[in-house]
Amino acid sequence: MCTVVVRRSEGRPVQILAIRDESTAREFDDPGPWWPDFPGVVGGRDRTAGGSWCATDVATGTTALVVNRPAKREAEPGAPSRGVLPLLGARHGADWPEHVDVHGMASFALLLVTPDRAVTWDFDGTELTVTEHPPGTHMLTSGGPEDRKADRFLAAFAAAGWTDGWRSIVASNPPRDDPGALLVRHEEDGKVWATVFAELIEARPGALHLEHSRTPWVDGAWQTLDA
Repeated sequence: MCTVVVRRSEGRPVQILAIRDESTAREFDDPGPWWPDFPGVVGGRDRTAGGSWCATDVATGTTALVVNRPAKREAEPGAPSRGVLPLLGARHGADWPEHVDVHGMASFALLLVTPDRAVTWDFDGTELTVTEHPPGTHMLTSGGPEDRKADRFLAAFAAAGWTDGWRSIVASNPPRDDPGALLVRHEEDGKVWATVFAELIEARPGALHLEHSRTPWVDGAWQTLDA
C-alpha cells in the first residue's frame, strides 16, 4: 500500500481510499474473509506472504492499513511480514502492538481508523512513533517524494463527494512514472512497479461497503462488496 486518504466527520461512516502500488508480478486476491484466524476480517490477500495491505473488522468498523517506509527497507531473517499488521490492527485495534514483535521488521506506517479515531504508528526500524489525527481529511504515503501527493491532491479529496467524486479524481489521474503521481507505473531492469489495486471503503460497526478495482483509472472497472 502506498497511498491512503481517510475522511472522518461527525455523524457519518468512516470513508477511505486505499491505493496499492506493488510489483505487477506479485499475485494477490481481491478483498474477502480469507483468514480463519481472523473471522469477520475482510481484506485483499497477498498470495506471497499471506497477509494484507488493508483489512476491516466488520463487527467493529475498524480498518487498518500499512504502507512501506524507506528508513529500513529489508527485514531481518525470521521477522514477521508487514502483511500481518493490518490483520492485527483490524482485530485488536490500538492494542495491536501487544500481539507482534516489530523488532527486526522492515520499516512501515500503520494507520488505524475507527469510528472514533485515526492513529498512525510509524516504525523506523528502531522505535514506534504514534500520531493521533483529528477529524477531517488526511493522506498517508510511503514518504520521501511521495509526500508531494498531499500537496497535489488532498484538497481535492477534502472537497469531493463520496463516492463518485473520489472515483473521478482517481480516474482523471492515470498512471505516470512520477512518485508524486496519485497512480504510478515505473519500469526498471525488466520489472514493473505500478498501481495494481484501489479500494473505496465506507465502514461503521456491523456494516462494510467496499468498491474495488485493479484498473481504477478505467471507467466502469469497479466491483462492489458489502458485508
